[in-house]
Amino acid sequence: MKRYLNYLSGFIFLLLSCSNIQTPNGLMVEFIRDPESVKIMDMKPEFTWLVPYYAGSQTAYEILVSADRKNIEKDIADVWSSNKVAGSVSSEIEYGGNALSPDKRYFWKVRIWDKNDKPGGFSEIQSFTTGNPEGYATTANKFLTSLIKPSKIVRLKEDHYFIDFGKDAFGKLLLNINPDKADTLVIHLGEKLSGENQIDRNPGGTIRYYNIKLPVTPGVKSYTTELPPDKRNTGSAAVHLPDSFGVVIPFRYAEIENFTNKLKDENIIQKTWNYYFEDETGSFTCSDTILNQVWDMCKYTMKATSFTGIYIDGDRERIPYEADAYINQLGHYYTDREYSMGRVSDEYFIKHPTWPTEWILHTVLMFWNDYMFTGNSESLGNYYEELKHKTLISLAREDGLISSKNVTDEIMANIGFSNVKERIRDIVDWPPAQKDTGWKLAGPEGERDGYDMVEINTMVNAFYYRNLVLMSKIAGVLGKTDDSVLFYNESERVREVINTKLLDKSKGIYIDGESSAHSSLHANMMPLAFGLVPEENKRSVTDFIKSRGMACSVYGSQYLLEGLYQAGEADYAFSLLTATHDRGWYNMIKSGSTIAMEAWDMKYKPNSDWNHAWGAAPANIIPGYMWGISPAEPGFAKTTIRPQLGNLSNSRIEVPTIRGQIVAEYSDKGSSHEFIITLPANMTGDFILSGETNKLNSGLNKFVFEK
Repeated sequence: MKRYLNYLSGFIFLLLSCSNIQTPNGLMVEFIRDPESVKIMDMKPEFTWLVPYYAGSQTAYEILVSADRKNIEKDIADVWSSNKVAGSVSSEIEYGGNALSPDKRYFWKVRIWDKNDKPGGFSEIQSFTTGNPEGYATTANKFLTSLIKPSKIVRLKEDHYFIDFGKDAFGKLLLNINPDKADTLVIHLGEKLSGENQIDRNPGGTIRYYNIKLPVTPGVKSYTTELPPDKRNTGSAAVHLPDSFGVVIPFRYAEIENFTNKLKDENIIQKTWNYYFEDETGSFTCSDTILNQVWDMCKYTMKATSFTGIYIDGDRERIPYEADAYINQLGHYYTDREYSMGRVSDEYFIKHPTWPTEWILHTVLMFWNDYMFTGNSESLGNYYEELKHKTLISLAREDGLISSKNVTDEIMANIGFSNVKERIRDIVDWPPAQKDTGWKLAGPEGERDGYDMVEINTMVNAFYYRNLVLMSKIAGVLGKTDDSVLFYNESERVREVINTKLLDKSKGIYIDGESSAHSSLHANMMPLAFGLVPEENKRSVTDFIKSRGMACSVYGSQYLLEGLYQAGEADYAFSLLTATHDRGWYNMIKSGSTIAMEAWDMKYKPNSDWNHAWGAAPANIIPGYMWGISPAEPGFAKTTIRPQLGNLSNSRIEVPTIRGQIVAEYSDKGSSHEFIITLPANMTGDFILSGETNKLNSGLNKFVFEK
């Protein structure tokens, strides 16, 4: 039995409407929340705001843009006024006036009409400055620096100190000291300990350790540790930092030798770099202490690894890879109201693809995520033709299935490779088996679960199917009806062929590919994640998946968990999220890392690093699948909330959206389950539990389900 209470929503609305003092807030220009020192690269920028709660919903808006602050303070729009525009759209509204001038400062503000068609006051004034782009360009946000004081200082000897800054971060060490004499300090920086209060001098893999000799002189108080650039992560394929940054390195710990004075907090600072990030925007907590720690690490990973302004693979190479970026993008969207880095990364891959077949097949997925979370189709429209090639539809044989063996120079050029003689090849998961890598410490099966790498590959074709489905939707969004029908029909044909040729009907599970006799976790979790599995085979497929455990890498876990939650296997998925063995996220924490690792454990990938965002899938799985919060309509005009919280006794989550924060709370009351869902103004939704759909309105919505 269920009782639905909505009086809270009405009560809040009454309180706020009585004062009617709220105005639109949370202003953004081109996704930038604080554009004061950012060059806006779109000369027809989009404007976004949050509708105040008192309004309930927006029925109209008016935007004013001026080149003179004094004019806009007087409500004079000397550049553009939208006038009153009827509608509920409050995000990504394109500038509609005469051409803006490059390298010029402008001012804007907005007001809205509430659900009773009553106008409110204008927002605060926000300024922005245009850039000088040549053609289409996405605006990148600014970088932030933070000065972190030590969380712990230990004097090991008279002249030897150990310092812990609490978390690993990319930055530099700053010293503010007053040396008594000319000397050379010996400074150790690192990410890993070898014992209590000692940095590991030989941490293994790509876990970082640095030894620096720093000359100091009486009368000189300020020092910055500088290092030569790393040849591998500053190569031609790597993302280079601005020259003004110098060399930025990851470290958590420091040791200082030859320093005899007393070392205080203010004497030593960890100066860190990251892309614009607001820590308080997204949050999660629950009754399971392990899951709380996993969330905290994965959320922090989104911030800490953003220091290049584009989604990279980690510190070893600093190269963007599509699969890494997909997991990074979703985690970023679910932890902060920030979309510019995602779009910059998506568009980077148009001309900078990487070699794995499946990685390229992530590109369309990322562009679709961008559209659903922002509601802005500008990037889809600009790169539509390139996205068609990124589906790899040109590799299809007569029956519709694709093979990377069919690649030509022309196809390589069309998917963005400058070297058309290069060839893509299937990867499935990484690393592969020991026999393929020669790593003596790697497991005998690698992370492929014994995958049979045949020419017609089930995992590759599952990705291909998903690309066709999404391209049909993208074509529809852009008004390309014929293409939409073509991609839809092809997706249905590929679905049928996959389930005819790659599904072992006698066992009810998928084989690794055409003519293969082997079935792996990967060949089954991908069809489950992408909705390919026929209803009559879902039980056999999920039972097989559950029999394999976490037989995939940290990357593969993204799709394993997606599939499990979509199949209603929440309890098993929860057991994987909170596992304490060496193939789980808690093992990363036990190992001492505060950022997600490249692999479950160093023994599974001996050259691993400790700062790899592709290992942070829970940052999107917890809000997007366990809590089931997702955009039902572009730009979160409508949301779906489908929680699968398992045995948790309580949980609370805040999910940022372009329209404001969704706050959801759950508690087990003994005889009942209680959910309180707060939607931002100007958003509606569906709350789905046990197959029953309930409508959500802006404000507070309370549901009590009796046991």
